[in-house]
Amino acid sequence: MRKLLNACLLLTSLIGYLEWGKGMHAFLFEVEYQLLFVKTPDKQAFMHPFVLVPIVGQLLLLFTLFQKMPSKWVSMVGLLCLSLIMVMIFIIGIMGMNIRILLSAVPFIVTGILLIWYNRKARRQIAA
Repeated sequence: MRKLLNACLLLTSLIGYLEWGKGMHAFLFEVEYQLLFVKTPDKQAFMHPFVLVPIVGQLLLLFTLFQKMPSKWVSMVGLLCLSLIMVMIFIIGIMGMNIRILLSAVPFIVTGILLIWYNRKARRQIAA
């Protein structure tokens, strides 16, 4: 079950939606593609914490998908790293009253809550 939740977290993190300026918008998977594979003049943009930390979170979740028994702690650290950007997108959606931005973050947040709930449930079953 944890592997499925990690896969869902990874996929829902890619659909985060951003809007800025006049007519400028992109999904997170488009922004990541631009940063990783398209030549950009400013490689320092990649080193910004709001870029680097979520990418590390995605890599950690990707790593858990190849484990036979995914590590609870690696999953939680991946969730924490990705939450940095996704919760920020959610807050921006609320503050700007932009339903598209807000709804793009909801699947990630729901999946993150389910992962936390599953980990707590699993810990209680082990203790009993």
